[in-house]
Amino acid sequence: MKVAVVMGGASPEHQVSLASGKGILKAVELLGHMAIPLVIDAEGNWIDGQHEAIEILQACDVTVPALHGEGGEDGRLQGFLEQLQVPYVGSGIAASAVGLDKHLTKAVLRAHGIPVTPGVTLRGAELTDTEAGLQKLKAAGLDFPLFVKPGNGGSSFGVSRATNLPTLLAAIADAAVLDPHVLVEREMVGREIDLAVLEFPDGRIETAPALEIHADPAQPFFDATAKYDSAATRFVVPAPLEPELAERLRRTAIDVFEVLGCAGLARVDFFVPNDGEPVVNEINTFPGFTPASQFPRMWAAAGLSYAEVVDTLIRTAVARG
Repeated sequence: MKVAVVMGGASPEHQVSLASGKGILKAVELLGHMAIPLVIDAEGNWIDGQHEAIEILQACDVTVPALHGEGGEDGRLQGFLEQLQVPYVGSGIAASAVGLDKHLTKAVLRAHGIPVTPGVTLRGAELTDTEAGLQKLKAAGLDFPLFVKPGNGGSSFGVSRATNLPTLLAAIADAAVLDPHVLVEREMVGREIDLAVLEFPDGRIETAPALEIHADPAQPFFDATAKYDSAATRFVVPAPLEPELAERLRRTAIDVFEVLGCAGLARVDFFVPNDGEPVVNEINTFPGFTPASQFPRMWAAAGLSYAEVVDTLIRTAVARG
């Protein structure tokens, strides 16, 4: 098959996407297909030019939209590919758009009875009117320490931990630069557990063994530095979980995938508090896909190589048409 791999994009995750794309290209070639890279630069322009990119995409059997964050993981590229009638890997327009919007994700999951991190979304005047913002936090029963993050995006860009009013106001201002909606959430003290969800060509949806994140203790939390630049961050897979908890997280991850209408793949991230019930932190509808990323590591623990995971994604997309 001819397989186009789209990577890059105008989001803070541009470099991560290039690394994911390169890994996927190599796997596509290993599988015996023709791999065709298509790069979107950091300003959002197709390096080959949009007209040529359209011709290349339409000549391919399937496309892998290996973009993370806005402009690629949020439904925009998926809509473009649907207009071109090009089969592609992963979730469609609606699931991609909702999945990248943390506020919408949590509203939908909450409505379906799936527990999520307690928090509120600040928007408009609430971002600059300190009193209005504090009233909203108080009404929701939120107290320090708090996590502040842009409503859209990933890789922990723009995420801050606030321990008092000055750090909260600074964190809100930082996050608002990246997105007009800002989430303020309760800090969850406990374990960070990720689950990888994969759809197979016959329609089965399965999860790999869970992964536990042990962030670099020198960083304030599992931020972008701990994620990409630290040798001290450790991923433990399979995560040591009681069978009952492992089954509960597995079922919830699949519920999240199905409730949001996802397809192909997703990574569902959980907090497991020391003194309470697990909650969903977020979903990534196209998670990091370098050979060192969490998603392929989890499937490696299930006995599927990186290339076999890519093969599954391609065959599932082609079967779906």
